[in-house]
Amino acid sequence: MAKQRRFLALCGAMLIMGAAHVHAEVTLSTSSPASNGDLGLRIGALMGVETNSLSALSGERLRRIGAAFVAPRRDGASHVMSARQLDAMPRVRGNRQWRCMTEAIYFEARGEEIPGQYAVAEVILNRVDHANYPNRICDVVNQGTGRRYACQFTYTCDGIPEVVTDQRAWDRAGKIARIMMDGAPRNLTAGATHYHADYVNPRWARVYPRTARYGTHIFYRRQY
Repeated sequence: MAKQRRFLALCGAMLIMGAAHVHAEVTLSTSSPASNGDLGLRIGALMGVETNSLSALSGERLRRIGAAFVAPRRDGASHVMSARQLDAMPRVRGNRQWRCMTEAIYFEARGEEIPGQYAVAEVILNRVDHANYPNRICDVVNQGTGRRYACQFTYTCDGIPEVVTDQRAWDRAGKIARIMMDGAPRNLTAGATHYHADYVNPRWARVYPRTARYGTHIFYRRQY
């Protein structure tokens, strides 16, 4: 009987640790000794909490949580053109979603090298595909706009008017937007959903794995 109680107590401790791992909170009364029957019921309750916590996550979210980090591939990036190649392309036009993408590339990254501009486009499209963000480009770019410095892309809420002063850079941004929106590979940032300039240190940068760096921008991937 004593061995059985020790065994059940060990099982209970292991399940408590497992439940804590999935952020389930369970409070057990310790005001009186537990009988074998009580302990069995409590172990069953803990198992139910863990099962319910895991079942609340969709299969896609579980896959993202468990996915191993994959370093960005720098090969096979033939879609990343040089500034000269972009300038040689005919000027492009597009709908509202294209313009939102072009604005984000221009106002967020026109001072970066060309790969860094492609990388910003990747982040926007990765967010469109992510369950935790809007599913349209303009909604992603303008998320949080209207709250000073509380938006997702700073240029939309910094109080500075968005005025295009460099037509060549705008045309390049528009061509990059068109290339990426038309389905070019996203193999520069390993699925990044975030980035920041190297002169700031946001709190989320301590949590999300870093995936790439282009110029002053450091890229990260949200995994849940």
